[in-house]
Amino acid sequence: MKATEKTADSFQEHVSGQSNKPLSRPPHSLEAAQVLEELHVDAIQGLDPDDAIRRLADLGRNELRQQKGVQPLKIFLEQIFNAMTLHELTIESWKQVLLLALGASFGIQAWIEGGILGGIIVLNIFIGFFQTLQAEKTINSLKNLGKPTCKVVRDGKTIEIQTADVVPGDIIDLNTGDSVPADIRLIDAVNLEADEALLTGESAPVSKMPNSVFDEDTGPGDRLNVVYSSTVITKGRGRGVVFATGMFTEIGLIAGALNGGMGDKSLMRRNEDGSASVFAYFAAGYMAAKSWIGEFLGLTIGTPLQRKLSQLFLWLFLFAIICAIVVLGVNKFDSRKDVIIYAVTTAIGTIPVSLLLVLTVTMAAGTKKMLERHVIVRNLSSLEALGGVSNICSDKTGTITQGRMVVRKAWLPGCGTYSVHTTNDVYNPSAGEVQFAAGQPKDISSVSEKERDEKAEPIDTHHEPATKPALQWFLNVASLANLATLKQNADDPTSSEEWSASGAPTEIAIEVFASRFGWNRLQLSQGSGASWKEIAEFPFDSDVKKMSAIFKNVASEEMHIFTKGAVERVLSSCSTITYGDATQTLTDRDREDIISNMEVLAGQGLRVLALAHRILSSDLSEAQFADGKAPNRNNFETDLTFRGLIGIYDPPRPESRPSVEMCQGAGIVVHMLTGDHPQTARAIATEVRILPPPEKLRLLAADVAEAMVMPAHDFDALTDAQIDELPQLPLVVARCAPSTKVRMIEALHRRGRYVAMTGDGVNDSPSLKRADIGIAMGSGSDVAKESSDIVLTDDNFASILNAIEEGRRIFDNIQKFILHVLAANIGFVIALLTGLAFKDETDTSVFLLSPVEILWMLLGTGAFCETGLGFEKAVPDILNRPPQNLKYGVFTHEFILDMVVYGLIMAGCVLGAFTLVVFGFNGGNLGIECNNAYSKACEPVFRARATSYTTMTWIFLLFAWELIDSRRSLYYMPAGFKAWGQHLWGNKFLFLSVTVVFFIVFPTLYIPVLDHVVFMHHGISWEWAIVFVDVFIFMAGVEAYKWAKRVYARRNLARVDSGFSESNGAQV
Repeated sequence: MKATEKTADSFQEHVSGQSNKPLSRPPHSLEAAQVLEELHVDAIQGLDPDDAIRRLADLGRNELRQQKGVQPLKIFLEQIFNAMTLHELTIESWKQVLLLALGASFGIQAWIEGGILGGIIVLNIFIGFFQTLQAEKTINSLKNLGKPTCKVVRDGKTIEIQTADVVPGDIIDLNTGDSVPADIRLIDAVNLEADEALLTGESAPVSKMPNSVFDEDTGPGDRLNVVYSSTVITKGRGRGVVFATGMFTEIGLIAGALNGGMGDKSLMRRNEDGSASVFAYFAAGYMAAKSWIGEFLGLTIGTPLQRKLSQLFLWLFLFAIICAIVVLGVNKFDSRKDVIIYAVTTAIGTIPVSLLLVLTVTMAAGTKKMLERHVIVRNLSSLEALGGVSNICSDKTGTITQGRMVVRKAWLPGCGTYSVHTTNDVYNPSAGEVQFAAGQPKDISSVSEKERDEKAEPIDTHHEPATKPALQWFLNVASLANLATLKQNADDPTSSEEWSASGAPTEIAIEVFASRFGWNRLQLSQGSGASWKEIAEFPFDSDVKKMSAIFKNVASEEMHIFTKGAVERVLSSCSTITYGDATQTLTDRDREDIISNMEVLAGQGLRVLALAHRILSSDLSEAQFADGKAPNRNNFETDLTFRGLIGIYDPPRPESRPSVEMCQGAGIVVHMLTGDHPQTARAIATEVRILPPPEKLRLLAADVAEAMVMPAHDFDALTDAQIDELPQLPLVVARCAPSTKVRMIEALHRRGRYVAMTGDGVNDSPSLKRADIGIAMGSGSDVAKESSDIVLTDDNFASILNAIEEGRRIFDNIQKFILHVLAANIGFVIALLTGLAFKDETDTSVFLLSPVEILWMLLGTGAFCETGLGFEKAVPDILNRPPQNLKYGVFTHEFILDMVVYGLIMAGCVLGAFTLVVFGFNGGNLGIECNNAYSKACEPVFRARATSYTTMTWIFLLFAWELIDSRRSLYYMPAGFKAWGQHLWGNKFLFLSVTVVFFIVFPTLYIPVLDHVVFMHHGISWEWAIVFVDVFIFMAGVEAYKWAKRVYARRNLARVDSGFSESNGAQV
């Protein structure tokens, strides 16, 4: 038995943070020595090679399960199989009807009808093939993550092996730039930081603490003694022991969720000992059968529209069979060719033959229009579903925010507070306004946002330092206690950005801020014009939590130390503080004041650092730092002068706030699910208006306000029942794990909500797949893209609105063309079933319309008009209305009533035309064998059939224009006739479809052979009068019905307004 098979069951039971074979506790909650002991390995010697081979055979390779790639031949065969069997009965039922009609036509040697039906089936098989081939192009890009080799310790020697051969217990050495090959419990580390944004969504690198031990239920983002597979070491070095490989890693859990590996374990309830009752087996069997039948019929899978169409097609399939039986029964089950043809004709009349073709064309056109608006559609069915989105669950980093750190606030004691406005070009020091307010952050934060804006004044950053020496020293520290570089790409034509930076994200942000004032590290310390010379550097250390640099002033030859770091650590090294230009002793009150300001800035979601400086003793010389000597930093990082605080964060995109507000105007609730700290998440959510501003938040009920923001730890601790009892689901969930995002989506589903999930990292992939619509960012991971339905090429949250607007337009247009074809189907069926009463001398029913006429109208006439309706533009207020009610989908009460009324009017016109010609002017002469061939005796019937055909074709065409607006009159001309004509011409495809097909009727009536043999009708003359009268009656009937709907809508609105006014009056 293969190792992968042996571990399949254990994988199903695997939990986050454990080893392939579970240890006594998750490794992050154990000391490193205990992890080594339980994994039976020595930290110096590593595994014995033979032991490693045994573990590899027992536990499997360090690989992720792969799904089979796209198989075009299999897809093509499935399409043929679907057309030839009852597989996918509902949505493909029209194919089965056509297949049965095809068999009947060839069986009675009706070659023309059979050939046309066969062509339709083949055409749609190919359409289904190419559609499915495109939709199923899924590449499991997880296999591309990570390096192919890594360094491990085996038998006391460091060797390089394939990453796939790593096993639990391997000792791994990690260095800057390495991709982590597996989940590793750190043993020791020096300044080790890892970029975990791909998994946790947190933008800043995470400093690791190998000697720490955490609680068992600590989330992945807070396990600081663990590094994860496929993350990257950005700084430092370390050594650790592998505890999880392959599908047992954190990324493996995500892969399992994507592939369904972590889905429902069983439909059966079992006892604690694993046994189950007979009733449990029966219930499980019933649920499995119900699920299989629902999926088989398409009634429980797909989007709401797909499920509604499945139900519709199921009933139409049954109704088509019933109609055919009725026709045969009325004609005493006579097996004559003309009787069978009549049955075939009636069955075809019930089926919207053009619907799949029009849906495919409309969706394809929608994808092209989406692409123009920076949206790539990977799943066509998501287009119609976008119109019903009621909630958006969005990641923060790189989606709502820019994914880059910037300075937001800087406070200088005695001077004031500088604020930087957000821009998209975060590396450009000239972009974005800088404002100054004479006050401390804690004082400024206590006033309203409007008052803050009034107190803050924009400044000229290049002239500001000249009048403020304290600012000059603050900028010296910011720029020189910094390893980042910032330069302009004016001489680099290959660069896509004007400015480029290198270094840690936090230091880049500080360097950009200093450069706004003309303080650039490269200019200050390099080149002939340098004013400072670098002497030594004390790098950031996770123990001291600060970094320092010693520089020599070129002019004065004084030595200075510049320090930045965690506020508490820098304060502990300070003895003085500057207030404006004056320096004074740092008192306890000063320290409390600094901490208070730090807490205010941190409460705004900022990462706060302190800046300090000191002039060193004149006895110090460069020689003391020569030859790589490293003096004790404690001798230098003391008696510093506190210069101020600087607050950094990952800023929102400028377009995020207006986009969120527009979503709210469209009836869409935005949730932010992030791996960041709760305070950071709350601040960003408030800034982009996912959360209401504090003054409005205070007006809400306490339980509602409290539920708006929740750490993932608290959310995950709730049962599903407790989550469902919450007055409102959280708008912000911080410290999210992938499973938290999935639980949020499932909770929204239980409340009947339709959810779109946005994200860009591997950590977003399971939720992207579980959501009704997954929206990935173009710069995100391949895993996220392949798990999504939609990809935003510009990573712009505002593009989600473009997608939703386009989705609503497509939903509206789908409703229009479905109404167009179904109303015609009702008209055909009523006319044909009523026409059963028209019997010739042989007691055989004479059909009003021939099979080819019906197919021509449904495909030739209808398909073009319905496709044109699919190209209709969006109405102006499309984003000012709530989402579509997906309980009904397109089949609202108004839609059903419209369908029946229009169908009845059509049937009445067709029946009236046929009856008038045959019985009004030809004495009821129905001829003999008029369903088979033309003869002189059948001319009245053939002329009546031509009259009905022309009438139905023209009203079918004009009906498409009537459906442009469901209530407004087609002849409404508020801007005059010319503007009305331009409005119709605006949809050129629909205009040409109506006008061109309008005139194509004539050759089908008068070309020999085509008229008598193919269409089975005869050219008309005086009957044109009947056609024009019928068309007029139809248009008048439609306009009268629309007028009635407008009157009803106005009266209904008046009743609502009246009731609202009365209730308000009663309250007063």
